[in-house]
Amino acid sequence: MKFALILFAFFFLNNTVTPAQTAKDFAADWDKQHFSTIAPSDLRHADLKKQLDELKKIGLKVEEVGKSYASREIYQIEWGKGATKVFMWSQMHGDEPTATPAVLDMLAYLQKNRGKSWVKELENSLTIRVVPMLNPDGAELFQRRNLQSIDINRDAQDLQTPEGNLLKKLRDEWQPAIGFNLHNQGSLTTVGRTPKQATISLLAVLGNPEGKTNDGHERNKRICAVMINALNQFVPGHIGRYDDEYNPRAFGDKISEWGTPVILIETGALHGRDEMFLVKLNYVAYLSALKSLADKSERQADAKIYETLPFNSSGGLYNYIFRRANIVNFAENAEPFTADISINTDRRRAAEFAPTFIREIGDLSIYTGLDEYDAKDFYLVNKSGLVRNGGSGEFMFYKKTREIDWKAKDLEKIFPPDAIFTNGKWTKGEKLLLKKF
Repeated sequence: MKFALILFAFFFLNNTVTPAQTAKDFAADWDKQHFSTIAPSDLRHADLKKQLDELKKIGLKVEEVGKSYASREIYQIEWGKGATKVFMWSQMHGDEPTATPAVLDMLAYLQKNRGKSWVKELENSLTIRVVPMLNPDGAELFQRRNLQSIDINRDAQDLQTPEGNLLKKLRDEWQPAIGFNLHNQGSLTTVGRTPKQATISLLAVLGNPEGKTNDGHERNKRICAVMINALNQFVPGHIGRYDDEYNPRAFGDKISEWGTPVILIETGALHGRDEMFLVKLNYVAYLSALKSLADKSERQADAKIYETLPFNSSGGLYNYIFRRANIVNFAENAEPFTADISINTDRRRAAEFAPTFIREIGDLSIYTGLDEYDAKDFYLVNKSGLVRNGGSGEFMFYKKTREIDWKAKDLEKIFPPDAIFTNGKWTKGEKLLLKKF
């Protein structure tokens, strides 16, 4: 009888205990329940206000805590009732929007799933305060700086912006144990000297010019390791380490110096994946980090996983490269010449037109394009008539076997091109040029 009771208890416990939540579980939950529907780059202040109203309806504490330079409302959301205080802020650069919907998705999910055992553990262990869209004026114009043309993240020392002053005030009054500074980085940032995009880069901020570590910094390195392990399940090899040089004007460094050790999360891009995929990655990273804080599993994480991450690099990656193109310039006595041409895309909102421009001409053999095309069998002509650095990336391609009068006044009409590439898209002849993957 005693053995039977023990056996029953064993099977009962094993079938009722909720399994540990994994990064893949977080991703699956986001797929099923994510709150955000607007592409991050298209999200404006008015959209945020509507979403915050929805969060209030499901019981989240949302309050206005300040105003921007143009008197737009800045809000703070609070969730949880635990002793460990976590402070997160997003979009202090107006054109770095990925984290804003990610934190809203996270908070909406936690509030709607408070009955789950791991969510209860978070709620009882942590109190989370989030300031989404710290720079609503910059977000409205999709620009880095606020309406004073000041970079808020370089105002931690002088405190000349209302947004920077507010951030300091919120931190000083609450004295959180950890901070998450949420940003975007360039889409062509790479992991070290590899051609791989840095889809996410992390930094456990030291917060002092001497480079001295402390308990909070060591904890943050372990939490970074937790996030790396989680993200490697989705973007292996695409996680970098952000530059750790101390900057006395930057809020990440100063907030760490003031007593709240900060983790910086910089979101880049991943070729072929959209903005919402990046939102999901951030969501997975945040919940993985917070869960490790709540259940103290971060204490077993290996900081070396973070310490051995390659630092970010740049300059070796382009959006497009046309290899061995035979370039024709419309100038008197100009002869065609052979060169590689790299093209980059301007940063714009998802719903807006994103123009391309010529970045480099010449021998680009040491560089990589996210998309590359072999143009050796074609003449390349810029629609403006001149291929030059900074010029538009609008090209017409003619097979070298054709006889073309390059001096024809209406070239495109009289001699229709075999292929046309305009601002990142083929409008004709897409499959004629061999693409390198």
